[in-house]
Amino acid sequence: MTDNHHQPARGEPRVALVTCAELSDLDSDDRLLLAPLAQRGVPARPVVWDDPEVDWSAYDLAVLRSPWDYALRRDEFVAWAQTVPRLANPADVVRWNTDKRYLDELSSAGVPTVPTGWVAPGEPWRFPADHGEYVIKPAVSAGSQDTGRYDLADPEHRELATAHVRRLGEAGRLTMVQPYLSAVDTVGETALLFLAGPDGPVFSHAIRKGPMLSGPDLGVDGLYKPEEITARTPTSEQLAVAEKVLGAVPGGPERLLYARVDLIPGPDGGPLLVELELTEPSLFLGYADGAADRLADAIAARVRRPG
Repeated sequence: MTDNHHQPARGEPRVALVTCAELSDLDSDDRLLLAPLAQRGVPARPVVWDDPEVDWSAYDLAVLRSPWDYALRRDEFVAWAQTVPRLANPADVVRWNTDKRYLDELSSAGVPTVPTGWVAPGEPWRFPADHGEYVIKPAVSAGSQDTGRYDLADPEHRELATAHVRRLGEAGRLTMVQPYLSAVDTVGETALLFLAGPDGPVFSHAIRKGPMLSGPDLGVDGLYKPEEITARTPTSEQLAVAEKVLGAVPGGPERLLYARVDLIPGPDGGPLLVELELTEPSLFLGYADGAADRLADAIAARVRRPG
């Protein structure tokens, strides 16, 4: 087990890879970073975000990786992020990106996004007129927790969907409702990974994620649903949409250490943004040659940056 109470001293780790207690030794993909960072003279260690004994000012950089238990404690998590002197990605980005209402902002900026409706706690929910397939999930979530797929032409699914919205509302959570994009069952979801370069995020690699939502929300054991992942080469259209997404990030994309842009083809085949992940995304370093080295280079550059 990792000793998260121990603080870095001279010659000891200067980078904290931020995780949660359930993954105190990091997710297996993030562990791929440790050797490349050590080779660059920037050893790192996993540190649990809500460990009260940690002195975050002792680290040259804290890199958010797998703090995946924050969804039910977002206010606490956002407040914590503001106390960390050198956090990647920055605390204001964390605040903005951990509430999926950012999708409305990006849509207003001209980014093609999945159409999204919102149901506040206590508000009645009216079924969409087309009675098609819809995804229901909370506006603050991680790992596909509390997320379900419903065929609203099915009376039983309508009852389950209504109960899902009510359950989230009773917990004080904002609900989001999106049409289910059928292309995810065939084409799948494309996640494009960008890592910091000298002048801003640079495309690193992409993966295909298979369909995950088979039906109504029945709960998830653990922090996240297992994913079916394969490497993928993105199209020029996907890359163009991803660049447009990053260009619309408040404060500009230059501050970002990493970004993940998740796209699914819409009804006309054009890529639509499902999520922009800037807080704690899986980066799928193990699915692309050199990805861990590229991220290690980006982290080392930040650690050595003057000031």
